[in-house]
Amino acid sequence: MEKLTFLLHIVVFIACAFPSSSSTLLNDRSFEISNLPSSRAEKLIRELNLFPKLDVNVIDVTDSTLASAEEEEVPSIVERSFRFPNIVSDGGATVEDLGHHAGYFKLPKSQGARMFYFFFESRTKKKDAPVVIWLTGGPGCSSELAMFYENGPFKIDKNMSLAWNEYGWDQVSNLLYVDQPVGTGFSYTTDKSDIRHDETGVSDDLYDFLQAFFAEHPTLANKDFYITGESYAGHYIPAFAARVHKGNRANEGVHVNLKAFLQGFAIGNGLTDPAIQYPAYPDYALEMGLITQAEHDRLEKIVPLCELSIKLCGTDGTTSCLASYLVCNTLFTGVMKHAGGVNHYDIRKKCEGSLCYDFSDMEKFLNLQSVRKSLGVGDIEFVSCSTSVYQAMLQDWMRNLEVGILTLLEDGINLLVYAGEYDLICNWLAGNSRWVNAMEWSGKENFKASKEVPFLVDGKEAGKLKSYGQLSFLKVHDAGHMVPMDQPKAALEMLKGWMENSLTGVDAVTTSTTTEGEDLVAQM
Repeated sequence: MEKLTFLLHIVVFIACAFPSSSSTLLNDRSFEISNLPSSRAEKLIRELNLFPKLDVNVIDVTDSTLASAEEEEVPSIVERSFRFPNIVSDGGATVEDLGHHAGYFKLPKSQGARMFYFFFESRTKKKDAPVVIWLTGGPGCSSELAMFYENGPFKIDKNMSLAWNEYGWDQVSNLLYVDQPVGTGFSYTTDKSDIRHDETGVSDDLYDFLQAFFAEHPTLANKDFYITGESYAGHYIPAFAARVHKGNRANEGVHVNLKAFLQGFAIGNGLTDPAIQYPAYPDYALEMGLITQAEHDRLEKIVPLCELSIKLCGTDGTTSCLASYLVCNTLFTGVMKHAGGVNHYDIRKKCEGSLCYDFSDMEKFLNLQSVRKSLGVGDIEFVSCSTSVYQAMLQDWMRNLEVGILTLLEDGINLLVYAGEYDLICNWLAGNSRWVNAMEWSGKENFKASKEVPFLVDGKEAGKLKSYGQLSFLKVHDAGHMVPMDQPKAALEMLKGWMENSLTGVDAVTTSTTTEGEDLVAQM
């Protein structure tokens, strides 16, 4: 409580000492209203136009269908093969040909939580194709965002038809998308106590899901496994990777091929070490011409207070972390105040109104009755991004997840950190690059001394790459926060090269099921 009081005093001090840079945070009643956690969450989600119609998927168990399912002994995982309607040029492929699955997993460490997932078999059907899991950030945003707009098998057209994505990551892997934490996407719970508040709960849920999924698909358990994602998944991914590694070392359940010569985890434009990344906002903004030197110098005076607040927050996610979140966000809001309505996910673009991106076609498509029937989700409402999940994770926001990466690197597990050069919110220049170079591992000095080389795609430079040992860092040209959306071919080449241990400065070479028509929800 003393730490929290002290940090609140810091917030008030910033308001008095730096009114121009903190006015968006503390002007008049804005500290009381506009930047409280719930309002901040709603504002950020509105900026992405992600339709927070529901705070979270909490289902009333008095519903007859679900109530009967709750009273019965149910399997931990139910899954069905499916075929999306309206696929253009699929050659009349059957569900068996496609190898696409949707399912629900009953979380064992919950009162009534069910985690929804998609699985897409590799289009090549190669026996050695690895398994790649993708986690979208938020926190609280559905992985279907990436599935339809970044690296999934299909793209949504305006007429609600699906076109094959030439650069979908299922070209080189068996691909998993999970709606997590519980309450996002089609995942749901019957009890609000199941909403997670930290990376321990999130990573345990993902690990339990992975164990059940591989038990259901034993042939996949023997394949190489990679964890990928972006944005706030910069928190999820290191925690999940550490949990998998811990389970492997303790011989818990199914052994997951995370540790071998090629296996690893990849973070795209992630938030991983806030103590380094938040103080970097003024530097990136100055470098990219978003603010003047005078504005930069003014914001720099807040940096020591941000660093102190994060230090007081520590690594355990206490209440003082909420105050730290407010203090450090004055750096971001200070930049945005002077940036002239720029899209903070891609500074080349303007954020017209509050709608920086329009992902409405995804929600329309997933709400089509034919799609819902195909997936077996019943009446569960799709939640693109959940304000409640976002709020629940705020005490986790300022934690440093880089500390868990060191053991993974030392134990031979590969890490790729990549970032689009035009993203502000999780920028490459002074954010991701700084924490990667600052990690205290045995290869630190050699990594820092390694030369930056061009990353080539089709003979043209698509980025700048730096590598040593298990660690690689790639700045991707002409991309913002969502690299696979902005540079889909480069992203696919990056993934393929990294998994083949050939990511260099040269060109990369390019369960039991259910009966159709029966809702998965009804069986859970």
